[in-house]
Amino acid sequence: MQTKYILLYIKTLMNQIEKLVKTIIDGIQEKKGSDIVVADLSEIEGTICKNFVVCQGNTPTQVEAIAESVADTVREQLKEKPSRVVGLRYAQWVAMDYGDVLVHIFVPEMRDYYDLEHLWADAPIQRIPNLD
Repeated sequence: MQTKYILLYIKTLMNQIEKLVKTIIDGIQEKKGSDIVVADLSEIEGTICKNFVVCQGNTPTQVEAIAESVADTVREQLKEKPSRVVGLRYAQWVAMDYGDVLVHIFVPEMRDYYDLEHLWADAPIQRIPNLD
């Protein structure tokens, strides 16, 4: 009987994470963030989160706007706030911590330099088509 509740809890948690990732993507796309990648880290031991969402904006101004849009969209739709946001001062790379999901918003040069997608090569990667 207890196993049933554990499985139900895990399923509920995974659904919440899935909704969070989708809402984050909506916030990114609202400000025309591009090249969105979702790395599923849930099956990799020792990771600090379940998912990475990585995207880019063309300029620091757009990176900042994307970060604000993600925060606003998640707060309005899911009533959640990031526990920490870093990088807004220069807006070359902004990281937003939602616990089970980390969001990374880069300008193209910084994204190429850090190459986070390849850092987690063992993880299944989902590429979200750009909205044009």
